[in-house]
Amino acid sequence: MSEDTLTPERSTHLAHAEGAVLRADDLLAGYLPGVNILNGADLYCSEGELVGIIGPNGAGKSTLLKALFGLVRIHSGTVLLKGEDITNQRADTLVSAGIGFVPQTNNVFPSLTIQENLEMGCYQRPSIFSERFKTVCDLFPALGDRRNQRAGSLSGGERQMVAMGRALMMNPSVLLLDEPSAGLSPVMQDEVFVQTRRINRAGVSVIMVEQNAARCLQICDRAYVLDQGRNAYTGTGDQLAKDPKVIELYLGTLAKQT
Repeated sequence: MSEDTLTPERSTHLAHAEGAVLRADDLLAGYLPGVNILNGADLYCSEGELVGIIGPNGAGKSTLLKALFGLVRIHSGTVLLKGEDITNQRADTLVSAGIGFVPQTNNVFPSLTIQENLEMGCYQRPSIFSERFKTVCDLFPALGDRRNQRAGSLSGGERQMVAMGRALMMNPSVLLLDEPSAGLSPVMQDEVFVQTRRINRAGVSVIMVEQNAARCLQICDRAYVLDQGRNAYTGTGDQLAKDPKVIELYLGTLAKQT
């Protein structure tokens, strides 16, 4: 894209993305060659930020996270972590580099105990387990109290805490959360959002894809509205929550409930 054809949204992105801890520029990506789900998506997350990604079903939200984490092939564009090009690197390499990822489903090992799940989170550096286990249990005290319980016996919300804890075991700079509240009761959804903010305040930058758009905008510093694989709107959570076009097109009745 030439400089004289830059959209206002992309110009804003380029002006503010410099120095971001994680940055994606003009991503074209998809699951099959020649079939793109992402069509020029941009994103950046500064150190200490909580960034939300919302939008309609099929907009490419989860695909964007998976592309950042090396699980979906990027056909064009770049991803930078602290200025280093990590485009299309393997997921295990990205974990070592400082990115944690919590998938929406199948995100725990059900036959393993809570402690064993957390041990899997730092299998690349087992020597740090004791230190990181204490840190994670400070965030999620129930994990330490029930460390010998099998993950398969936990509720959906409790499994989500284990999955988030496991992703934190390698002390990531950035945590990617894919639909953390999906399928949970309203009470457990609130708990997930509280815990996400707590993780962020502990010094971890967070990028969260979330279907509960109104709640996501309440807790995030900035957000992107993704539509058809590209950015439709960007702004602070408060700005987007009050934007009449965003409310009409993407929030609907959810906005009136908050």
